[in-house]
Amino acid sequence: MKILHHDDGKKGRFFIEADGSTAAEMTYVWAGPQKIIIDHTEVDERLKGMNAGKQLLAEAVAFARKEHLKILPLCPFAAAQMNKTPEYQDVLF
Repeated sequence: MKILHHDDGKKGRFFIEADGSTAAEMTYVWAGPQKIIIDHTEVDERLKGMNAGKQLLAEAVAFARKEHLKILPLCPFAAAQMNKTPEYQDVLF
């Protein structure tokens, strides 16, 4: 699955498109220059069982590392995944 990213400087999203529409997305807002807050994750039925949410989170973590950011996961899915994945602790706020 190809993960796309859009950021307007205030908020952003990682997303997957299928059949010309958004099939999964993880949204975030900027909370200062060095922190993003993941506030929502949604996966369409078309991608259920394909680990789309985990792939979106992996992309968000890669983005945070590249940009030297911390992530505050307010989204229950992102929080649960980050808390149980030791490799993500370096970017967890």
